[in-house]
Amino acid sequence: MKYRSVLMVAAIAAFFISPVSAQEAVKSTQDDQTNVEVTVYNSNLGLVKDTRNIQLPAGEGELRFMDVAAYIMPVTVHARSLNSPEQFQVLEQNYEYDLIDYNKLLDKFVDKKIKLIDFNQYQDRKDVVEGTLISNNGGNPVFKINNEIYLDYPGLKVLPEIPENLIAKPTLMWLYANQSKDAQQLEVSYLTNNIGWKADYVFVLNKDDTGGDLSGWVTVDNQSGATYKDAKLKLVAGEVQRAQNMPMSLGGLRKVAEMGVMASQFAEQAFFEYHIYDLQRRTTIKDKQTKQISLLEASGIKAEKELLVYGQQYYFTQYYRDQHPKQKVSVYVKFKNSKENQLGMPLPAGVLRLYKKDSKDSLQFVGEDNIEHTPKDEEVKVKVGEAFDVVAERRQTDFKQLTNQMYETAWEVTLRNHKEEPVRVGIIEPLQGSWQIVEQSHPSKKLDAFTLRFDVDVPKDGEVKVTYRVRVGI
Repeated sequence: MKYRSVLMVAAIAAFFISPVSAQEAVKSTQDDQTNVEVTVYNSNLGLVKDTRNIQLPAGEGELRFMDVAAYIMPVTVHARSLNSPEQFQVLEQNYEYDLIDYNKLLDKFVDKKIKLIDFNQYQDRKDVVEGTLISNNGGNPVFKINNEIYLDYPGLKVLPEIPENLIAKPTLMWLYANQSKDAQQLEVSYLTNNIGWKADYVFVLNKDDTGGDLSGWVTVDNQSGATYKDAKLKLVAGEVQRAQNMPMSLGGLRKVAEMGVMASQFAEQAFFEYHIYDLQRRTTIKDKQTKQISLLEASGIKAEKELLVYGQQYYFTQYYRDQHPKQKVSVYVKFKNSKENQLGMPLPAGVLRLYKKDSKDSLQFVGEDNIEHTPKDEEVKVKVGEAFDVVAERRQTDFKQLTNQMYETAWEVTLRNHKEEPVRVGIIEPLQGSWQIVEQSHPSKKLDAFTLRFDVDVPKDGEVKVTYRVRVGI
């Protein structure tokens, strides 16, 4: 540490006493890369670790570290030498993003002479003139040629060179102090926006709706402005807090304890309060590319279909005068994410789509829903749609306001089943305050302090009426 401190003081002193050596800047491109790791978060954020072997002259100099993400967050950049950490120090860092384009090039040549080439198609010749660019004016150049002013002069504009202060691609530029004669193995870490991932699942229901097969895919969308060739890919599932206008710290991103292996190409690992899915092979993630990778495959999963009718809290403290008493009967499918149910690994949030084979053995789409991040041994429940052949009607048969804050209402919920087999329908009533069932035609259960549930069996082509009276104090 003492040697490094002396090196830093000497280097900084030399930097301010005399200008940086006139030696040509060292340029490092993706060709120098020996390893790249990309950790992608599902919040449009990525952590890139780019390792390169770079031969640097001894002393002070300028290094242009090219082929970085266009949406890099410069304040998160961290560079270190892996093989000679005591002999390399970054003194100053700049991020160059004034990239080459048509108008910027012309802007740099205002008040300078450029060559203009016009192809005369009628006389089959090429006319070449020199003119002074007076103004570019947002892509509408004005030229002075032979003491005359030309607007929208036709033909090609030929520039003698590329200005030094324009670059072709996003570049990190460092002033460094180097004491090693050997090539430096530099690891550069940074965060970038515009790269993210999501999970998608396909659940194929069996004939009886009692189970099925689940497959999962991850989709990586790279719009960060860089290609990550032959990269080690990791995906982080979880809600990562990010301060407004502040970078996320790079600290602590290396301590990962492996918990198990998915039945796929990914190894799932616990990390802090999140989960990491580590691809067990390398892959190339091109810029402006959407890449899909298989996450999991599981078969023989036990599942359950539910038909549910939901009420509303306000039903029980006022007159119910709905002119359309029919209510939708919602269809849900649920299963447990457990080892005993052929699963048991944390499932990242995403969209779960359900399919089922019809009578001709052709797979048909039956619905989709979002699922949250689901730990092992927790339940996954998705809404598929609304039932077609099961109908519910709700009527308020009595209403009493016993006191200023006490109400008593009586209800009749009619369930009709037009299917060729019996069904079970759940009636979910959300209540408030203190409440009490006064009378009921069917048994009910209290799910929590404010929820009542009836489970009713309805025969095929049959009808069942559920009646009850409830007293609510608010």
